Amino acid sequence: MAVNTQIQEDTGMFFITFTCQNWLPLFEITNSYDVVYKWFDHLDSNGHKVKAYVTMPNHLHVIIEFKKVPKSINTIISNAKRFMAYEIVERLKEQKNNQLLIKLSEAVNRSDEKRGKLHQVFERSFDCKPITNNYFFEQKLNYIHNNPCSGVWKLVESPIEYSHSSAKYYLTGGQGFYEIKE
Repeated sequence: MAVNTQIQEDTGMFFITFTCQNWLPLFEITNSYDVVYKWFDHLDSNGHKVKAYVTMPNHLHVIIEFKKVPKSINTIISNAKRFMAYEIVERLKEQKNNQLLIKLSEAVNRSDEKRGKLHQVFERSFDCKPITNNYFFEQKLNYIHNNPCSGVWKLVESPIEYSHSSAKYYLTGGQGFYEIKE
């Protein structure tokens, strides 16, 4: 389910993924993991619950339980991406990383440019799948937690070694950088 598709549900649990533009490792380059956790805090303050997460160098997987609010899930995710994008761009400016800023500027499409957008930090779409049963929850939980150990990543040998993940909580009861609350 892409961002272009309006998500009809406004409550429930969802597996959500969004990616940095062109898969650039922007969370890592700008050390913006804390920006993700600020968003999680914002979700929590609005009654939504982060059930599981992994913040990779260039993308984020999260399971969120949304309560009914006046804003749509599409709006909540779009606002989050916008908030994180501003902070990432500011950090790139502080680093004087003009090469990346130019790449992100060149990725802005014409209609967004006309509205004043200067940088395309995240891919325009995001993935959002409703979690309707325990089997699907467990499947996505395992996928999230094994992400740093698999494929091209191999960031760690064991999921509990990756601190930007909820794996430690689910596998040992300990917490990572962001506290999972029941």
